[in-house]
Amino acid sequence: MDLLNTLVDKGLRRELPSREEALAVLATSDEELLDVVAAAGKVRRQWFGRRVKLNYLVNLKSGLCPEDCSYCSQRLGSKAEILKYTWLKPDEASKAAAAGVAGGAKRVCLVASGRGPTDRDVDRVSQTIEAIKEQNEGVEVCACLGLLSDGQAERLRAAGADAYNHNLNTSEGTYGDITTTHTYADRVDTVQKAHSAGLSACSGLIAGMGESDEDLVDVVYALRELDPDSVPVNFLIPFEGTPLAKEWNLTPQRCLRILAMVRFVCPDVEVRLAGGREVHLRSMQPLALHLVNSIFLGDYLTSEGQEGKADLEMIADAGFEVEGAGTTTLPEHRADALAGAGCGSHAQSGCGSHEGGGCGPCGSESVPAAAAEVSEARTDLVAVRRRGAGTDLAPNA
Repeated sequence: MDLLNTLVDKGLRRELPSREEALAVLATSDEELLDVVAAAGKVRRQWFGRRVKLNYLVNLKSGLCPEDCSYCSQRLGSKAEILKYTWLKPDEASKAAAAGVAGGAKRVCLVASGRGPTDRDVDRVSQTIEAIKEQNEGVEVCACLGLLSDGQAERLRAAGADAYNHNLNTSEGTYGDITTTHTYADRVDTVQKAHSAGLSACSGLIAGMGESDEDLVDVVYALRELDPDSVPVNFLIPFEGTPLAKEWNLTPQRCLRILAMVRFVCPDVEVRLAGGREVHLRSMQPLALHLVNSIFLGDYLTSEGQEGKADLEMIADAGFEVEGAGTTTLPEHRADALAGAGCGSHAQSGCGSHEGGGCGPCGSESVPAAAAEVSEARTDLVAVRRRGAGTDLAPNA
């Protein structure tokens, strides 16, 4: 297929595809799907080989968020029966993080629900970062605390944070339909603050809220322009008790096409398969490893994921290998730019997990529905997290 040959050539050169080419990937047929995966897989292997980076979420504070993001189980007015607890102490968070590191995680993502941190919250998270770093040599720490105020990114970096996550979630054109308590521009500003402070910026999207193909391409192109180092791709988990509980708009095939499009637009960026993979990709998760180079290990913020042992077996069975702590994730040109610029800027290219406070995606029933495949509701696959952080039960790692 001429389209795929063109996209592979552009991906190997870090050249931006046209919007028409990106839309054409999303419009391919099921008969063409394996060809699409194989083509995007060539780009993935060029920049990341067969390595898979493991990330582990620690939910520092769960529920009771004042923001009204319509997808979120922790949102204002949510009736989802999730765990609710206030801030974990630094030693509790460090213990939770250690379980993920022992399971092979290279990065620990510290997430807290809420609009954004107070200065006292930044102090608290800084102590937690220091505790984790002290007990887990070489581990990366990414903070995800919501909208940042001036100077907070710098303080997190000084405490040892390596990265900051804040997702764009959806296109600018539909953002006003999905939340009223902050704006798309607020989110862009926080990603830019992370860049300016020298943190590795992490920003991604959420698919499955009924958005159009054009919306998906818009947000991925916006991410490329913002140029974060890592792009989490979340698939909506329709929680009962949220406005999007009835939104089941994804099939495994559509999820793979979305991931392939992200890889073509963001060829040399850490593309992370995030929340909802078990719910929507199901038995086709191993195929996604040919497109992404990073996943979350075990559970998410308020939902349970695939068993950590099963994650590791899936990676090995698919012919991939877990990325070691001594390996640099990013291609040399991006890693050098991050280390040398001190401001997170990169030349030429760019581009959390779903359900969590500052790092989750947003959505609402007013987002225009796409003329796409619709999957049957699999509510049996949506399980509220009842173990790990904030409980007395062992974590899934």
